[in-house]
Amino acid sequence: MKLLCISNGHGEDAIALRILQALQQQSQPPEIAALPIVGEGQLYRQHGIPIFGPVQAMPSGGFVYMDGRELVRDLRGGLLTLTLAQLKAVKQWRAKSQPGDLLLAVGDIVPLLYAWYSGADYAFVGTAKSDYYLRDEQGWLPRHSWLERLENWSGSVYLPWERWLMGRPHCKAIFPRDRLTAMGLRRRQLPAFDLGNPMMDGLEATGISWTADLPSLEDLPQLTLLLLPGSRPPEAYENWQILLQAVSTLIAILGNRYRLLFLAAVAPQLQRQPLQQELTARGWRLVDGSEQLDQKFEQYRGGLVLTSAFNDCLQQADLALGMAGTATEQFVGLGKPVFSFAGAGPQFTPRFAEAQTRLLGASVTLTEPADLVKAIELLLHDPDRLQIIQANGKQRMGSPGAAARIAACLMQLDAAVNLI
Repeated sequence: MKLLCISNGHGEDAIALRILQALQQQSQPPEIAALPIVGEGQLYRQHGIPIFGPVQAMPSGGFVYMDGRELVRDLRGGLLTLTLAQLKAVKQWRAKSQPGDLLLAVGDIVPLLYAWYSGADYAFVGTAKSDYYLRDEQGWLPRHSWLERLENWSGSVYLPWERWLMGRPHCKAIFPRDRLTAMGLRRRQLPAFDLGNPMMDGLEATGISWTADLPSLEDLPQLTLLLLPGSRPPEAYENWQILLQAVSTLIAILGNRYRLLFLAAVAPQLQRQPLQQELTARGWRLVDGSEQLDQKFEQYRGGLVLTSAFNDCLQQADLALGMAGTATEQFVGLGKPVFSFAGAGPQFTPRFAEAQTRLLGASVTLTEPADLVKAIELLLHDPDRLQIIQANGKQRMGSPGAAARIAACLMQLDAAVNLI
């Protein structure tokens, strides 16, 4: 069996990689290659997955769908030429394929279109869309724009032309990101499987702890907060300033009631120097560490750690201040609450932030830094709401192990073909 994985974004590459690594663990693993539509596929290369076809980094960095100006920049940067060359490549892959070979499209309608265009058998991992954007288990959510009303009218977050692509005979399996979406697609006789969300895989802690790095206020209860500024510069640096404004407010008001520890999960794409400079400007003192290690800062009645130990941050924090996409969803999936603030974008705009609250429901509170303290205090004194948030996150994001379950299903598809 040969498998070509087509993905269209940095987050999609990471999700696809988990599935590909699970496929490599099978007793008879397929011959795997990847075609990243966005970027140059560095994540695949780092893990030994060969790249098939042409790749090129675009000026938008993958946010071409969020801003018309980004589309213009990408077109000037060669987007049309690259797209045509990639479409030619998937046709060439199909021409050399055998029965049982498979294209795996990971992302949204773009890789799904590539897969359909190839003429090969394909499966689709839908990372971008969820029926939770439209409804929850109790019914439909309020909608405003014409596109939103169209989605409501069509009865699914996947629009009619997307469902048409999923319903083609060559489409052998669909793996939506949650049960609600899978059930909606299955009601339309589409081959949807409810196997969970690979986004929740690989989040185990490594055992690092920063509790001892707090200022000495032993008599107060500890509150650990995760700061999520996002992963792409320069937006993440602008988000960092907003988050630190909220941190200053929390320290000023809650510092007499809690031992406050802030964990800042720094993505590999970010440089620490701009983050550190902003901390110093706001009165934080570097007490330990370097740019290669955890950097520990202190301020009156508070401690802050810049670290790359993302999983440990997720596991140890009580709540998060989030201006990120995937990281926020993963934190919610652990059953924990997030308070988010809208930024200037291009990703975490007011529109994106509002949509995220629909996707993640009760687990996310969209607020302003000035209103944060009141919102946190209300939550901490409401154990029933905390319990609802815990159950809601696990329901919407699923349990770990989805990549292995999807990989096993893909291998069964191959076995079914070989039996025909």
